Amino acid sequence: MARWRLWLVCGFIAACFICAVALVLLCIPSLLDRGCPSGSFKRAAVSADSQRCSDIGRNVLQQGGSAVDGAIAALLCTSVVNPQSMGIGGGSIFTIRDKTGNVKVYNFRETVPQSVKPNLLNDCPTTFKLCTGSQWIGVPGELRGYEAVHKQYGKLPWAKLFEPTIALAREGITMPDFLIKLLNNTMVKSHVEKSSLCSLQVLCNKNKTVLGKGETLKFPKLAETMETIAEQGADAFYTGKIGHDLIQDIQAAGGTLKMEDLKSFQVRVEDAWTVPLGSTQMHIPPPPAGGVLLAFILRLMKEFSLTPNSLDGDQKILMYHHYIEALKFANGQRRSIRDPVFNNRKSADHLIDPSFINRIRSMISSNCTHDNSYYNNIKPPSDHIGTTHVSVLDEDGLAVSATSTINQLFGVTLYSPQTGIILNNELTDFCGRADSVRAGEQPPSSMTPVIFESKSGGLLLIGGSGGSMITTAVALSIINHLWLGMNLKDAIAAPIVFVDSSNAVNFEPEFDKSVENGLSDLGHKAGEWKYFLNVVNAVEKEKGCIVAVSDKRKEGMSSGY
Repeated sequence: MARWRLWLVCGFIAACFICAVALVLLCIPSLLDRGCPSGSFKRAAVSADSQRCSDIGRNVLQQGGSAVDGAIAALLCTSVVNPQSMGIGGGSIFTIRDKTGNVKVYNFRETVPQSVKPNLLNDCPTTFKLCTGSQWIGVPGELRGYEAVHKQYGKLPWAKLFEPTIALAREGITMPDFLIKLLNNTMVKSHVEKSSLCSLQVLCNKNKTVLGKGETLKFPKLAETMETIAEQGADAFYTGKIGHDLIQDIQAAGGTLKMEDLKSFQVRVEDAWTVPLGSTQMHIPPPPAGGVLLAFILRLMKEFSLTPNSLDGDQKILMYHHYIEALKFANGQRRSIRDPVFNNRKSADHLIDPSFINRIRSMISSNCTHDNSYYNNIKPPSDHIGTTHVSVLDEDGLAVSATSTINQLFGVTLYSPQTGIILNNELTDFCGRADSVRAGEQPPSSMTPVIFESKSGGLLLIGGSGGSMITTAVALSIINHLWLGMNLKDAIAAPIVFVDSSNAVNFEPEFDKSVENGLSDLGHKAGEWKYFLNVVNAVEKEKGCIVAVSDKRKEGMSSGY
């Protein structure tokens, strides 16, 4: 009997112990979550231009895919949901940080074809316009790049990444709200309705007017092309029948690309440039990407010791004045951003040199602005709009900041009927930035997919789209978040200021009118820019919490788990 009582007591104690352990285990997640912002994630996240594409990227991660797999799947989706921004007829830059902290840049933007039109730059527009003409098509690098990063970092089978987008392209989607809004713009509507995207009923209905609310957007020929690429790999595009069909369509439209251009395309793999920014390390893609201009602006603004108090009263006017001056100096340096393979390899190094930063800082006055000649008297390039960005962080700590483009809206608006591919007009990026172009050269770019790394182990993956507005949109989002105390969502949503190619200052709608007036009093000339298509997407991990933000300007929504 005594032994039975002893067993009973021991059993009771054991049961209590098990219950206590279970209770602690149940409480730990809620205790850990208590310090995380509402809507944050614990394991992984994707920030793309649309809810649909963020979800597709997240699903890939949940199936065991890597951040690279998620980024590729989300970008393929974007080529259907936002076809004005990017596609397999364009190119990308991926900045990738592995879990050991090593950061590589995979640059597979378009290049100049071998038989480029002589004196191409004589065709450059003198005022802002959406450029058409097959002479502007660069050699697409998108799929070769996907192949390279997937081979190095991918976990899921290549074909698996294409499946969701093939289904979307074949079955069709209801016209997205943002695309409807874009196509209702008078300039864009006219641009599209004059192109093969309309005459071949890709973005137009049988009445040859752009698709509208409730209508279905389909890419059946693109679905066939992607299916072949999924089965046969990127070679189906670069050496196979798809490539031959694409070149045939380009040449029928007067373009100069040849199969040799596709066959010879190579992905560039480099170490990221690491730039200190106080206690934070900034990993940027080297030239001809725009990372060095972003670093120049941020290093310059760091000298002004910004705090949340910088948003108070006249301090806010002064902060934006200093920022606009930094942008004007950045405009004066844009011609320094050239392809280092074909130009002076050190042409942009000075932009992150502390002595150069200090010199420019000393030239910024607090009570006035200056004539354009003061900012180095270098004519900056004309302004552009377009592009998309995806930020992805997976459970293993692999981080991807990826910007992709066909350059301007809908690229060159040339649709390849045999492949369903929309072609880029990437060579227009040389306009205003170069005196000549050479076969194989990459054009300079505003694209700046970056990764920030704090001493505490925090990560911020951020980048943007919007052509010439990428630099200012990303820079202001970072300043708002890192120095002015805004949460990531508010930092991205805040209205931006854009200094255009003539150094006129343009304010996004809802920008603080009192600040606008104060800047006018300091001598800044107001511009008339209407097309604020700037979009920033970001993922941040800090103290075990993951926050993902997709810019609402493009009806974006992030996803994670």
